[in-house]
Amino acid sequence: MSLAGKTLFMSGGSRGIGLAIAKAFAAEGGNVAIAAKTAEPHPKLPGTVYTAAEEINAAGSGRALAVICDIRSEAQVDAAIAQTVAEFGGIDICVNNASAISLTDTPSTSMKRYDLMNEVNARGTYMVSQKALPYLKKSSHAHILNLSPPLDLQPKWFGNHVAYTIAKYGMSLCVLGMAEEFKSAGIGVNALWPITAIDTAAVRNVIGDDKMALMCRKPDIMADSAIAVLKRSPSDCTGNFFIDEEVLIAEGVTDLSVYQHEGATELMADFFVPDEVFARSPTNIVQVL
Repeated sequence: MSLAGKTLFMSGGSRGIGLAIAKAFAAEGGNVAIAAKTAEPHPKLPGTVYTAAEEINAAGSGRALAVICDIRSEAQVDAAIAQTVAEFGGIDICVNNASAISLTDTPSTSMKRYDLMNEVNARGTYMVSQKALPYLKKSSHAHILNLSPPLDLQPKWFGNHVAYTIAKYGMSLCVLGMAEEFKSAGIGVNALWPITAIDTAAVRNVIGDDKMALMCRKPDIMADSAIAVLKRSPSDCTGNFFIDEEVLIAEGVTDLSVYQHEGATELMADFFVPDEVFARSPTNIVQVL
């Protein structure tokens, strides 16, 4: 299915994986609304919603719309959806990319930080999907794609950062429930997650180690796998928890080395990936996270 002329509403996306997906979507001829709260440059992270729109416009024939939006605010999400529909005439695809992270244990996680992660990750994903739903129902090719992990309930994913895991799995529970709820409307609802850590400014800020970042894949692997999923028929493709490299292998990609840094001989595993996924991967992945 061609994505030309389709409209993507993206939460977040001023940098990193979200921006990579948005640029790839524009390269397919699609229009993108970037709904993010970064109006001014972050002191530690590059990019704003405006610079993101400029990059998206330069990436392809699709058009970009920069919308200042904090997805914790219902009024701001309503306004962002309305602005997108006024600009492009509708919404075909919703990518829930915005996320907050704090890899802290229970005593070290303030309730303010707990609330932030749950308001952005779980509640924000739920609300953006809900607000986009009336327009998705009118589309002939409607998808919701959450950048969230498989629901692997091994204790190791909870023990060190239970608050973050709860918030991130909240996004995945939206996939589980909404895929079933929206099936009769022909809306595909899926999750996409990387098997390796992805080299973004935010990841480097969290891990604080440029050498470890060289063991991460580039955001392009998530962009290419997202586009592959979004091109599939939504009525036939729903309720899946996709892993990036498995999507591309299924598409016939045989050389995944193009997504890693030059000279990298091993890659660092991401959180939340089930053991059986690593077992069938053709990649040398070290589980150090």
